[in-house]
Amino acid sequence: MTLFDAFRFDGKRVVVVGGATGMGAATAELALSAGAEVVVLDYAPVKLEGVQAIQVNLAEAASIDAALAQIDGPIHALVSAAGVADGTPGIERINFIGHRYLIDKVIASGQLGAGSAIGFISSAAGLGWEANLESLKEFIAITDFDEATKWAVENNKADYMNTKQAVCAYVATQAMPLLKKGIRINAICPGPTDTPLAQENKEMWLGFGADYRAEVGIEAATSLEQAYPLLFLVSSGASAINGITLVTDAGYFSAGLTEVYPAATPIVKFLSGRF
Repeated sequence: MTLFDAFRFDGKRVVVVGGATGMGAATAELALSAGAEVVVLDYAPVKLEGVQAIQVNLAEAASIDAALAQIDGPIHALVSAAGVADGTPGIERINFIGHRYLIDKVIASGQLGAGSAIGFISSAAGLGWEANLESLKEFIAITDFDEATKWAVENNKADYMNTKQAVCAYVATQAMPLLKKGIRINAICPGPTDTPLAQENKEMWLGFGADYRAEVGIEAATSLEQAYPLLFLVSSGASAINGITLVTDAGYFSAGLTEVYPAATPIVKFLSGRF
């Protein structure tokens, strides 16, 4: 295998959950260009040509079951990209519980088997999950769809930050058990990225870190710039990488944590749980 072969997906099926818009759509398009057979699951209409498009509502287990019934054959890479903002009904299911339910299903069916990989999109809001690990472990240990939903709501965890922390904790805790089955799992934690979802919350989402970006002379990331590392993590080129959440924020978190950029230090320490 050559260097470039390791990053291609010829003869492989890539399933992108949440691939209609934003980072998921960019990942689906990139996978298609890398030779993959691409299946896109999303609630929104899928505009990308050359893919199998399946509608799914991650807030409903029955909808996930129906969507998976339309995928025939093995899945070599699963990209869990769907996510919604605070205030969206069912956020705990759409951002985490539905993804985990889907993963459990395709592993149980044998569709996601040895040699495959899972790539999540978390968020900078998910950083600092380690400080809440015990609570997060309690949450992610609940595999029943309805019971997990009940726990999140009753424990006031049905919000953006907690669901993204759950993603990071899930990736870390499942790395070893899944690797025993030959499956890798990783995530990216993007900084501000110019997506349709971010545009809907522009002042907060794209305003975050704007001073840092102005200082170093860059813009907010594009969806494609986040798709590159995400697709890499589910490629053969990343075969030695497992259980990590890769921070893709142009160095904002590191600059704040090390006080190289002091203006970011308070918020970074807050997000990371280092008060």
